[in-house]
Amino acid sequence: MNETPQFDPKSVVRPDKVLMRYYIITSLLTGPAAPLLILGFYCRYITLRYKFDDSGVSMSWGVLFRKEIYLTYKRIQDIHLTRNIIQRWMGLAKISLQTASGNSQAEMSIEGFLNPEEIRDYLYSQMRGAKNELLGSEALATDAPACQQTGDRATQVLREIRDAMQKLVAMKSSGGDA
Repeated sequence: MNETPQFDPKSVVRPDKVLMRYYIITSLLTGPAAPLLILGFYCRYITLRYKFDDSGVSMSWGVLFRKEIYLTYKRIQDIHLTRNIIQRWMGLAKISLQTASGNSQAEMSIEGFLNPEEIRDYLYSQMRGAKNELLGSEALATDAPACQQTGDRATQVLREIRDAMQKLVAMKSSGGDA
């Protein structure tokens, strides 16, 4: 059986060359502003870097003004994968990572990869793993008896309420109400 190789996030550093072709096509579609946009997109493309590590993902770009974003997996709230018609034709997509920062826009947008589904799935697995670490297996183990006692007490109270309701119904049906 022929299996596809496992995705290695540590190997993801630079976007694929197809991204520059995408930038050129979208710039040409703007008309007269194309030369300026191509220059800006070229600077972004040659400086764009990604780094996936055990605790988060970072993205940096810029020539004159360098910008760097680092998101830990536990801060990621939602992941969106979007494609316009040109991106679908070229095999690209944009992966938008959102946090609970209150901003309606994505905190980080990863673009320029021919395997966006693998990156999205990796981010989901890391995000879920980070959230599960917050719960902590030790905390769950020590709180289990307390949860069981609380559940038992709630069950007991509900049974008492049920019994009281049954008595009221029995009294009413036997004509015990005056």
